[in-house]
Amino acid sequence: MNYQNNHSESVAIIGAGLSGLSCATHLQTLGYQVELFEKSRGPSGRMSTRHGDGWAADHGAQYFTARDPRFVQELGSWISQNVAAVWSPDIKVYEEHHWRESHSQEKRYVGTPDMSSPGKYLAKNLSVQFNQTINAIQKENGKWLLHSKESGQLSQLFDVLILALPAPQVYALSREIYKDVEEVCKQANMKGCWTVMARFQERPQVSFEAAFINNELISWISRNNSKTGRYGLESWTIHASPEWSERFIELEKDKATALILECAKKLGLDCQNAEISTHRWRFASGSSPEIPGFYHDPETKFGLCGDWLHGGRVEGAWLSGYKLAMEIEGTK
Repeated sequence: MNYQNNHSESVAIIGAGLSGLSCATHLQTLGYQVELFEKSRGPSGRMSTRHGDGWAADHGAQYFTARDPRFVQELGSWISQNVAAVWSPDIKVYEEHHWRESHSQEKRYVGTPDMSSPGKYLAKNLSVQFNQTINAIQKENGKWLLHSKESGQLSQLFDVLILALPAPQVYALSREIYKDVEEVCKQANMKGCWTVMARFQERPQVSFEAAFINNELISWISRNNSKTGRYGLESWTIHASPEWSERFIELEKDKATALILECAKKLGLDCQNAEISTHRWRFASGSSPEIPGFYHDPETKFGLCGDWLHGGRVEGAWLSGYKLAMEIEGTK
């Protein structure tokens, strides 16, 4: 994609997950001056990996698929740069108290050497300010002003503002400015996720490398070492179901962990001798039923992008950012 346009307009994007990175990449290609702000230490959002002493585990998005031709083309560039690869694990399905083989023929992909790699690949050509929690925004004299929890009022002014955040965070940040944003955000119905990471000295004796679990406290189990480029201790990721996670999102970490591990043992993954880490994702899944793709107000130069606006998948996150960038360019 080669655009020769040269804009002097400045764009602030809050959130360096995949949707924000996608939007920033395409706006920069179009000639906009783009600055990203991310509260975490690195990019990629929920496409993330937890690293420890001699181990690593993808504890957010576990894999992704590619269907839209535009994302297929993007994925091709990731694969050529060795930041993504096909993942073909031995997958089982647990339902009605029985195990069966998965009949899915869908091709799955992962980041390499970890799930954050595609995001890091996109971010390396962008200007990103990490450890910056934007906690207030306002429009003044036609420009957007940002306030950071860490740095106070930022001196830089922006022509365009984009929020690439989960729906509840979008609402909290913009509800005083955009009354209709509440309805957009409510439709996403975002749920949390309790995630347990277990490290073993030896590979557990189970008959699968990944498993979909139906009608149980747990919804997903996977062997991190089955993915391309992984290293270190035998690591497994266990996701509790969105419904259970949301119901018990305020549970003490130790109690949530114990319940998840009890269910895992019942399913055949005994973590008694494993080292355990637990992470609580407050906003992990959810999407608007109508899939608007993005939100854009050309009058105030304000936009939203995120997987929750485009079906809730990794591919949807990338497409949401891409489509918003094309929309912004089209309204000039």
